[in-house]
Amino acid sequence: MHSLAPIVLVLLAAVLSVTLCRSLRVPPMLGYLVVGFLAGPGVTSLIPDGEETQFLGEIGIVFMMFSIGLEFSLPKLRAMRHLVFGLGLAQVLATMLLIALVMGWLSGSALSGFAVGGALAMSSTAIVSKLLTERLELNQQHGQLAIGVLLFQDIAVVPLLILLPAFAGGSETLWMDLGLAAVKVVVVMALLLFFGQRLVRPWFHLVARQRSGELFMINVLLITLGVAWLTELSGLSLALGAFVAGMLISETEYRYQVEEDIKPFRDILLGFFFVTVGMRLQLSVLFERFGEVALMLGLLLLAKLGIVFVLGRLLRHQPNHSMRAGLALAQGGEFGFVLLALSGNLGLIAESTEQAAIAAILLSMLVAPFMIMHGEAITRRLVKQDWMMQALSLHHLLVESMGKSDHVLICGYGRSGQALARLLETESIPFFALDMDPERVREAGEAGDPVVFGDAGKKEVLVAGGLMRAKVVVVTFADTHAALRILHTVQAARPDLPVIVRTVDDSDIDLLRKAGADEVVAEVMEGSLMLASQALMVLGVPLNRVLRRIRSVREERYNLFRGFFRGASDDAEGLDEALVPRLLSIQACPGAHAIGRPLGELHLEGLGVEVKSVRRNSIRRLDFDADFEIDANDVLVLLGTPEQLALAEARILEG
Repeated sequence: MHSLAPIVLVLLAAVLSVTLCRSLRVPPMLGYLVVGFLAGPGVTSLIPDGEETQFLGEIGIVFMMFSIGLEFSLPKLRAMRHLVFGLGLAQVLATMLLIALVMGWLSGSALSGFAVGGALAMSSTAIVSKLLTERLELNQQHGQLAIGVLLFQDIAVVPLLILLPAFAGGSETLWMDLGLAAVKVVVVMALLLFFGQRLVRPWFHLVARQRSGELFMINVLLITLGVAWLTELSGLSLALGAFVAGMLISETEYRYQVEEDIKPFRDILLGFFFVTVGMRLQLSVLFERFGEVALMLGLLLLAKLGIVFVLGRLLRHQPNHSMRAGLALAQGGEFGFVLLALSGNLGLIAESTEQAAIAAILLSMLVAPFMIMHGEAITRRLVKQDWMMQALSLHHLLVESMGKSDHVLICGYGRSGQALARLLETESIPFFALDMDPERVREAGEAGDPVVFGDAGKKEVLVAGGLMRAKVVVVTFADTHAALRILHTVQAARPDLPVIVRTVDDSDIDLLRKAGADEVVAEVMEGSLMLASQALMVLGVPLNRVLRRIRSVREERYNLFRGFFRGASDDAEGLDEALVPRLLSIQACPGAHAIGRPLGELHLEGLGVEVKSVRRNSIRRLDFDADFEIDANDVLVLLGTPEQLALAEARILEG
């Protein structure tokens, strides 16, 4: 009888460990690795370790590589060919040579050194790509270097899978086999890129016209797994085929829909892949062959890091980018397990050496997330020139923003940021933008937009962007974690500065407001208001009534929209003077009753009046409470109906 108990226990362990990892702000993949170790044959044997289990985990890598392919395009890949076949080729050859010399000298066998060198030269595509994507570093220079090397490593697996059996059997047709493999790689990739580009778009048009979400999802799975299967048949890796499939779809208008559809499959299956990796760890090997494991781990972390850094500098990449790429690649990879298993079966390496190498790769994969997460801090300590590069970058920021004052500081120059910038331009309001996409910054800069490359979450970048002279800060990207960092910086430097934050829905509004956001604009809310206004007008409701209704909803939802300062033209709008809230500025002139008294003692809330802000010495303050003491010449901005405001004014001035 089959039982659900092992599956339930594994799921429970996964939920608990991943929750703990997120609470401690460490990558969730570490939780999956721990679950794999606990549920694997080394401890409880809840998950059987077989080919089916390993293959299911490999499908997770397929979907991850497919997602990365969606971020690329054929022109971008062609532009990266020097990186892939330059730095990538040099890294694999240099790493294999160094490790082969060390391991060959220790084991006394050149073939054993070659086999271990090939396995340890590989890096983890799953770990590096996932972390770079989550940290929004995939399009940064060090992210591009890392991905370029990973792509070549995926290609290099093919000749290694041919060379190992040939060396073990002493094949006389080695060069012919390698030549045929090279021709096969070129032909398969050319066919996929040439014909695939012409077939994918019309095929997706045909499927999309059926207006079936289920059919569209099935089609995405077909394309992803189908192309991966074709590359596997030709001797290439599943991951490389999935990357090509994603790149082909990236050329179509269905890219973003596809990206959203595959997220559940990608994340769940990739998590299962890390579980299967954790299952391989055997504590007995760590204790019995500690010296050999430590040596291989050192070769992975230190030698690999040094090789990538040196090669990056030789190829004229900046030192900080080369160092961070080296930190990202300084670990073993999933293809290393494949090469070690093949080498062990062929008798090229001893079983004890194979187990030691597997343990070293697993330990390096455990360390890798921390190296990537703290890559910037490590680079600052190791690369002296990185301080100079950052100083030059900040100097460029200062020069660009020096002429700006009383401007809007826009954090994020995507579609929302650019739309805001266009509106500000029509009102002749100065603005300055920060963005982390180098390509977007370059194109917008060439068009004359005041936008520079910089991480708005860093205090020095915000200050260089004119934070101390800005009139308002607007966070235009819907990333709560990044917005909280910006709010923390603004609150520490300028607590009086208004900050407006964009978010997807209402789930994080309270958190952002507590962190100091003056207003949080939710996309879902604004979209529903526009839908409602259009529907009301189609139903024949007069435009002025629709606008009044929408404004009423916004006043209830947004604090900054509540009330207005009355003008002479307001009488012509037909507003009910007695019912509509308005704003009123009241100055605590010398001799006023409120001077020297805390706000709570005035009991303005009992009159139905809300204190919106207090201006003191030309600085607008929003951080006040009931104990805030009023000084002479303070200006209080109050919200209420005319009758309520009249009573409040009398209480403030006369008592």
